[in-house]
Amino acid sequence: MQNAAAPADAAPAWLPGLLAGERAALARAITAVENETPEARPVLRAIRDRLGRALVVGFTGAPGAGKSTLVNAYVAELRQRGLTVGVVAVDPSSPLTGGAILGDRIRMSQHAADPGVFIRSLASRGHLGGLSRTAARVIDVFDASGRDVVVVETVGTGQSEVEIAEIADVRVVVNAPGLGDDIQAIKAGILEIADVLVVNKSDLPFAERSARQLAAMAAQRDGRPVPVLRTSATRNEGVPELADAIVGLGRRKKPDPKARLRRLLTGLAQDWFRRRLDTLPPARLDALALDLLDGSVDTDTVLKSLLQHLSRESE
Repeated sequence: MQNAAAPADAAPAWLPGLLAGERAALARAITAVENETPEARPVLRAIRDRLGRALVVGFTGAPGAGKSTLVNAYVAELRQRGLTVGVVAVDPSSPLTGGAILGDRIRMSQHAADPGVFIRSLASRGHLGGLSRTAARVIDVFDASGRDVVVVETVGTGQSEVEIAEIADVRVVVNAPGLGDDIQAIKAGILEIADVLVVNKSDLPFAERSARQLAAMAAQRDGRPVPVLRTSATRNEGVPELADAIVGLGRRKKPDPKARLRRLLTGLAQDWFRRRLDTLPPARLDALALDLLDGSVDTDTVLKSLLQHLSRESE
């Protein structure tokens, strides 16, 4: 007599290990959630009531600011303080294959043997904001596994990277020395989401001037001026002070896992629209483009028409 097949969403045998913080179970859970396998649903159902304990810290900023090196030093500082850490390192995806560079195992190799640190690369999968659509759920898995701090490092695409504001409890924007007039260009973007502004590579020329410029232009957050710190990650200078500032901000903020789900829903809606838009006949899109070009319709009207058409097609 054959055994009845297990339900498609039956809880995997390793699930209790995830809730106990076991590394092997954590790895399997992240893989399930990231790849949206059948095991993802029972995992997400099991962790639902265990969210909101970890502090989620986002590191963002333009390429070349030394984010990865600073994250590496920050993780080392957290471990010295006895805190367990999960790292979500979002790497850029190839526009041709969709694969990621996944360089975290090189840049954070010193933590590879530390059981208190778990590092996971995620491909951005073409997401301009620097976060993949499953990043929020991977953070949830880290949170439920008992990690004290979850660090999210984005790909560094500059001004469009404001998505981190909806994911992280504390947002750290990393800048390089010698910004000059470039501060004016970035102020409307990632500069304004910062809870902490950092001038990294502070041993280089113009670091002090860049810090003064940032301090002069920084907005207030919750009625308080945004701190501007100088760090040299390679020398571990300023990193303890950065960790202290993040702790202070974290105490004033209650982690909000619902914000991560709002980001997830937004990403899913964007992906849904983009995939279905690619199925439309080119002639249909050309006709709409011509209507826009001659001013017979506006963009809101075109978008509403497309949404109605795509919704009918998906029913």
